[in-house]
Amino acid sequence: MEERIPRHVSIIMDGNGRWAKARGKERVQGHIEGVESVRACVEAAAEEGVEFLSLYAFSEENWNRPAEEVSALMDLMMLSIRREVGSFVKNGIRCIVLGNRSRLSEKARSAIEGMERETAGGGRMTLVVFLSYSGKWDILQAAQKAAAAHPEGLDSLTQEDFSSYLVTAGIPDPDLLIRTSGEQRISNYLLWQCAYTEFLFTDVLWPDFRKEEFRSALREYAKRDRRFGKVK
Repeated sequence: MEERIPRHVSIIMDGNGRWAKARGKERVQGHIEGVESVRACVEAAAEEGVEFLSLYAFSEENWNRPAEEVSALMDLMMLSIRREVGSFVKNGIRCIVLGNRSRLSEKARSAIEGMERETAGGGRMTLVVFLSYSGKWDILQAAQKAAAAHPEGLDSLTQEDFSSYLVTAGIPDPDLLIRTSGEQRISNYLLWQCAYTEFLFTDVLWPDFRKEEFRSALREYAKRDRRFGKVK
């Protein structure tokens, strides 16, 4: 099992609203409970030797949700940053946020930049939070950067070159992508980066996805035969 630990695990955290509705609570209560699942999975990933854990926290499409919910989500994220940054530093967790920051408030951008500076020395694990992100946006902005950097034309551009213009430059592609709540799609997430990623879909709602569920996903990954198009 130890030799088959994925280097990079990514999670689409889904089901907060359904979790809350099933309990007669407001949707925001599901998001609040989901923060506990984030904490549990960060701890489990670090304990198991995962080098990169990435979380799809807020998509560009999520901006279309009701304004009250968006505001509550942003407030919760900022509160979580303030609460967790000390723990990240103590436990050697580097945290970075990737996405279209132009849509975030100045207060949110400042909080994120502060957290990234404070945790920059973490060498145990990197936590990547995708905020205001979409895969199509990422590919488009990468194409624009590539075109600007190669005014003579893109004929010589390689896949590796193009990857360097994505927001995930320097981060390995996910080995395992987990999506909770029973939905079986990737919802415009890491479209380029997930070309050879193993997918695992679980019916467990995100607020109920804790350490045991995370470790169960790692055990399932260890059984997979990854061939990358080759014959073994």
